Amino acid sequence: MGSFRRDKDDEDEGTNTVYQNLEKTAVLQETRTFNETPVNPRKCTQILTKILYLINQGEQLVPREATECFFAMTKLFQSKDVVLRRMVYLGIKELSSIAEDVIIVTSSLTKDMTGKEDLYRAAAIRALCSITDHTMLQAVERYMKQCIVDKNPAVSCAALVSSLRLANTAGDVVKRWANEAQEALTSENIMVQYHALGLLYHIRKTDRLAVSKLVNRLTRQALKSPYAVCMLIRIACKVVEEEDHSKGEVSDSPMCAFIEACLRHKSEMVIYEAAHAIVNMKNMNGRILAPAFSILQLFCSAPKHTLRFAAVRTLNKVAMTHPAAVTTCNLDLEGLITDSNRSIATLAITTLLKTGAESSVERLMKQISSFVTEISDEFKVVIVQAICALCTKFPRKHSVLMNFLSGMLREEGGLEYKTSIVDTIITIIENNAEAKESGLSHLCEFIEDCEHTSLAVRILHLLGKEGPFSNTPPKYIRFIYNRVILENPIVRAAAVTALAQFGASCPTLLNNILVLLGRCQMDPDDEVRDRATYYLNILESGKSDLYKNYIIERPNCSIPLLEKSLTEYLNGNMEERFDLSTIPKTAPVQEETANEAMIITNSAPRAPKVTREEESAERLSQIPGIQRLGPIHKSTSPVQLTESETEYTVQCIKHIFPNHVVFQFDCVNTLSDQLLENVRVELVIPEGFILRGVIPCPKLPYNDLGSTFVVVEFPPDIPSSAATFGATLKFVVKDCDPSTGLPDSDDGYDDEYMLEDLEISVADQIQKTKKSNFQAVWDAADTEEWVEAEDTYALSAVNTMQDAVNTILKFLGLGPANLSEKVQEGTHTHTLLCSGVFRGGVDILVRAKLALADGVTMQLTVRSTEPDVAELVTSAVG
Repeated sequence: MGSFRRDKDDEDEGTNTVYQNLEKTAVLQETRTFNETPVNPRKCTQILTKILYLINQGEQLVPREATECFFAMTKLFQSKDVVLRRMVYLGIKELSSIAEDVIIVTSSLTKDMTGKEDLYRAAAIRALCSITDHTMLQAVERYMKQCIVDKNPAVSCAALVSSLRLANTAGDVVKRWANEAQEALTSENIMVQYHALGLLYHIRKTDRLAVSKLVNRLTRQALKSPYAVCMLIRIACKVVEEEDHSKGEVSDSPMCAFIEACLRHKSEMVIYEAAHAIVNMKNMNGRILAPAFSILQLFCSAPKHTLRFAAVRTLNKVAMTHPAAVTTCNLDLEGLITDSNRSIATLAITTLLKTGAESSVERLMKQISSFVTEISDEFKVVIVQAICALCTKFPRKHSVLMNFLSGMLREEGGLEYKTSIVDTIITIIENNAEAKESGLSHLCEFIEDCEHTSLAVRILHLLGKEGPFSNTPPKYIRFIYNRVILENPIVRAAAVTALAQFGASCPTLLNNILVLLGRCQMDPDDEVRDRATYYLNILESGKSDLYKNYIIERPNCSIPLLEKSLTEYLNGNMEERFDLSTIPKTAPVQEETANEAMIITNSAPRAPKVTREEESAERLSQIPGIQRLGPIHKSTSPVQLTESETEYTVQCIKHIFPNHVVFQFDCVNTLSDQLLENVRVELVIPEGFILRGVIPCPKLPYNDLGSTFVVVEFPPDIPSSAATFGATLKFVVKDCDPSTGLPDSDDGYDDEYMLEDLEISVADQIQKTKKSNFQAVWDAADTEEWVEAEDTYALSAVNTMQDAVNTILKFLGLGPANLSEKVQEGTHTHTLLCSGVFRGGVDILVRAKLALADGVTMQLTVRSTEPDVAELVTSAVG
């Protein structure tokens, strides 16, 4: 019995396995055991387990190693041991994609597949289909058809699932098995019925009429498998949505009647699937929605954790589209706040935060205050995101929500959790001017004990941007200067920058700021000393334009493109001064839309975001002579010039340079029997534009993406730079063999294909910017250097204020300032503030005053350093 004893030290080691420290070379050496006679089943099973463990742990086997192992493994077919045989099948499946000549075991697997031993047959089918390609499939087609209708459910399911996987590579062969799949659909076994329906749908999914017939026929039958009924509901929803797209009718569809009838099914799984489908379906009327929400409300009090979680998760997801309907479930959701399952409780809280009324905010905050302390940071982040949405919905409750968030900020937590709270407070400050003072105060208290450098730097940046324009700017100076005394060099450097912004924006504080910056010049860190000296010299100059350009509005150009431009400048003649204004500005970072129903957040580090201009510069640098055009200003989103179903598909990306535009045409040839050569686009050039070059695509095989480029110079007259180009795709066609892609002969013929007209708009030539304090920049632009253009328009094509704002931003391509693109409901007047940079580095500031009456009237004021640019912007709206 001594061998069964475990020391306490062994128990503390955790869940270490005997396979944890395996070496690939040693395991492959052990495969020699497979050649022994007689076969030792137990020993061989252990060796196969080690091989599978290594593969699943990411160990890479080269083809030679995999092939030797595979052929050694085939010797084990002589053993009758059931466990060993099943391991052999698994080994074949895992090694089939690495080893060579695996097709040699086809006969052995076919024998097991058609044999009398049911324990082997299902696994043999899966292994055989994993090594069979479309050229060898016809040899086993007869056996597959027999297995699909086999009386053994395990064999039938294995054949159906394997057929479904084969359909991706050999769809034409699998389509011939539809009759057998139809017969399997009548099986008494619930899994066979489910898999048969999946295969039938996959075979017919490209034929809308065939899918409709299949669904209509099955909805009149009573499928015994709840899994099959759930799949049928999903297929029916897809068909209904397609019909809705063409007819505009939903609720009168017989398939909707079937889905509604499933709400009374005996299986809880089917009932939930039907309710979930109905509440997520578009344009569904209240008559059908009401019973679906009643079902979800009933599931909220179900004894099973899975049903409660499913119901709350669905209600959470649809709370944004049907808030009134979800509100009827609020009482049940409040009961789930104390649920023992924290996932359910968190979803219940976030749903209530989305649907709760303004009067219930205080009560809701009290209910969740005790709950928040008991959950992990991942769940807290979800709740903070929901509170952020609630702040936007009820701006008058900012004080209650801000106090709750500040309390959470003082608790223990990780960086991600603290960052989400700070993000929310900053969003409230930017959205609600009344919340600025309290929000900045809460953040000032937080940085006194903040352990995270990145958060302290971000808050100091916010204080430097918003603090000078608050009611009492001097009170923030103490919090900022404390960071200079107490924090690490990175935070101290950020504090110096924040102090300089106060000195540049608040003349009454300038003398005090100069004293503090003078002390910072004695800092032990060189970065802090350099910043203090830099800002001190600018502030002592007393020049407002230097304040604006180097302190208040610091340049935010793209760093990779700046580096590239500086390298090109140093390699050139350097006779002219380097112009920083020609470098594209980085677009404002758009926060990613979070999945509201997601509980566990992904904490993996994100890859740095690459702008479209940076990607384009890398690709265009491969074109000879493109460097002479200067730095790239902007790259637009792709514009489709053909329908998606046509034989040739073409999309265009416009790369804007200071004086040129490069049209990039991405072409795809969808005809398998044609090879296109010398592919290019011929443009009808408007007056004033000059064609500078065409770079064709030498060869365009079937289903490959090829690009051709056209370089056009802008006219010197800026108001004429918005124009429309006619476009024709021209190429040489050569007939080819569809299987090989090789042309039948060297002779071809010229052909062409008409494309949609291509337009260069004002928005294409403007790079968005975001001013940290638009009013200060606007006031500073009231000088002789800036030109102002003003006009009044009646926007007859829009009916709401928000539509008017969206239309203006779309036509002008400018970046909104201070979230002025968001219009509160019920308002009849609004001011949109936006800014951008025209190609060549020309700044643009726009103020649009909107008034809603019978339509929307707009007074547009444009300020720019170039009169022609101001004229172009005003004419774009008119």
